[in-house]
Amino acid sequence: MKAVDNQALKDVVITTSGLDKPGVSAAFFRVLAAVGVELVDVEQAIFSGRITLAAYGRLDPHLVEKAEAGLRNTLSIYQHTVSVEVGTGRTPRPRSTHVVVIMGATVSAEQMAALAQELANFDTNIDRIRGLSQQPLTGLELDVTVGGDACALRARLAELAGRLGIDLAIEEAGLHRRAKRLVCFDCDSTLIKGEVIEMLAARAGREAEVAAVTERAMRGELDFAESLRERVKALGGLDESVLAEVAEDIELTPGARTTVATLKRLGFKVAVVSGGFTKVLEPLARKLYLDYVWANTLEVRDGKLTGEVTGKIVDRAAKAEYLREFAADCSVPMSQTVAVGDGANDIDMLSAAGLGIAFNAKPALKEVADAQVNHPYLDEVLQLLGIPSTEIEED
Repeated sequence: MKAVDNQALKDVVITTSGLDKPGVSAAFFRVLAAVGVELVDVEQAIFSGRITLAAYGRLDPHLVEKAEAGLRNTLSIYQHTVSVEVGTGRTPRPRSTHVVVIMGATVSAEQMAALAQELANFDTNIDRIRGLSQQPLTGLELDVTVGGDACALRARLAELAGRLGIDLAIEEAGLHRRAKRLVCFDCDSTLIKGEVIEMLAARAGREAEVAAVTERAMRGELDFAESLRERVKALGGLDESVLAEVAEDIELTPGARTTVATLKRLGFKVAVVSGGFTKVLEPLARKLYLDYVWANTLEVRDGKLTGEVTGKIVDRAAKAEYLREFAADCSVPMSQTVAVGDGANDIDMLSAAGLGIAFNAKPALKEVADAQVNHPYLDEVLQLLGIPSTEIEED
């Protein structure tokens, strides 16, 4: 083939679409090679047994007809349609700036239309969409390029999620999103269902009054340390054996075991830091093979709870401190950490983490979180990290 001056080459976008069979891509590039296409960008997608393959490149304009005819003839056995656009003036795709994840029990076309319109309102282009999961939730991941105010878009998507009854999260794109290495969970009402202190209070016949104080603390209406001491007083006199009994009764949040097992298999360090109690949480940590666990210590004297806690109380500030300690211990920068919680006591921890996720959280925590999960499945956290269902450990 005669050499062509690079200055004479024209931009071309060459697309084929049809049945997906082994050999389609090979045939496509074989024809492009025969006419000397210089590749700049390629995109391939397979969906429901059909393939769409597009190449952006540079080609001698005198060979355009030969390229198109060659593709039509070669790919006709796959029932493909072919198009060749010349002189588009396009440039290679810029790297997407952000990733948007949408999740729901179902995701309707109406919900997707509302999301797409909101993105357009903020001058945001959808570059690519891929499926993350179908069960127990439908999850889709959108690579987008944000042209407007990303912070304002984040706030608007949070509002849209509430109105549509779905979960929406937006994160900056890039390698750092896939580079998270440490995930730290709150325990009560996050990793497990319910509140341990209320389970203990039920054994003392004082569940209602303790639950009322817990609710006020989670909303941020009470100082956590003060509220903890007040609630622990109600446990005074309980036999120490109750701690082991409650530990046996703990029920994991749906998806918790799957989430931890998947994270561990993929090489993450997994931690729990809790305003609950070590004697109850340590057996759970062993069962889940957690790397770190930290919680409060109940004082025991003569086999009975005294109604006091010993040592430093794991309050809002302490949770963030322990997250930093865990990260330092496993040599993980804070930008590669994830924190998941549900109450005001988790605000500092989520704010300190590279990614803070509010799990069925109180309004005070949602206001500072990077992402929200409003369905009762903890494995939704995996999808926020870009982990598809095909990589999720079976429970």
